[in-house]
Amino acid sequence: MSGTIKKDLIIIGGGAAGLTAALYAGRDKLDVVLIEKMIAGGQAATTDEIENYPGFPNGVKGPDLMQSFQKQAENFGTEIIYDEITSINFSEKEKTIKTYGAEYSAPAVIIATGADYKKLGVPGEEEYIGKGISFCATCDGAFFKDKEIVVIGGGDTALDEALYLTNFASKITIIHRRSMFRATSIIQERVKNNAKIQTKMNSAVVEITGDTFVKSVKIKNLKTNEVEDFSTSGVFIFVGLVPNTSLFKETIELDNNGYIVTDADMRTSLPGVFAAGDCRAKSLRQVITAAGDGAVAAYSARNYINEVKGVVYK
Repeated sequence: MSGTIKKDLIIIGGGAAGLTAALYAGRDKLDVVLIEKMIAGGQAATTDEIENYPGFPNGVKGPDLMQSFQKQAENFGTEIIYDEITSINFSEKEKTIKTYGAEYSAPAVIIATGADYKKLGVPGEEEYIGKGISFCATCDGAFFKDKEIVVIGGGDTALDEALYLTNFASKITIIHRRSMFRATSIIQERVKNNAKIQTKMNSAVVEITGDTFVKSVKIKNLKTNEVEDFSTSGVFIFVGLVPNTSLFKETIELDNNGYIVTDADMRTSLPGVFAAGDCRAKSLRQVITAAGDGAVAAYSARNYINEVKGVVYK
């Protein structure tokens, strides 16, 4: 590893929040590097259809939207590095971030690491991930053509993904632990009217079983405590999110669920460190709110960088 690469701003994470922050910072002529572990676009890049992003009255494919985000950020000079962070040091004015390939420093950092899908934590889950268990309908739906599968969850994501999976599966059973869904009314209506979808409410999967691949799930009725062995070829799990913030737990303030605490200007508990998107403590996690967070974080970071540099507006 050669010497430290100095930048004005380091952005960690290349989802909607990180890419928007990069776009805004680039337009302000900041020297920006964005570090992404996997692929740019985050969860939105694995979402088949996004209907509620303004400007697309007929909806837009998630991968297409995120490719546009990425191209626009790069057009304004953002350098995107695909690498994994191995350590951070935010204790000095110049924050330092090491990856497997290089070391970077900057006076300001925007954390936009997003969140991953939460697991059930039941027997058989870890064993069958990738062997019938999936957290991404767009990624894996085609493997279940003409098969009967289950979707676990009751929010927008669970019901949206169930609807998408009707393009492949012959029958889908949505399992939800409550008596009603949390999803928006229009999505619930579509699920209700889809002949391929049935529901099991007040129910929870307590075990996943099989041999080489998933064969069944054990479903507990939470009212009667009866347990049913339910045959299925696949299990798609959408029961919430876990923030990708473990790297920062000893450095900045997190809430009880591990989300980064910020103020309205995306400032964290540490000067020069900002957070945006799904990793941040807030009530709504959507592409549009992530993008808004990213814009605010970039604006705040720019002001902080100018202060560090001694630039004062009069």
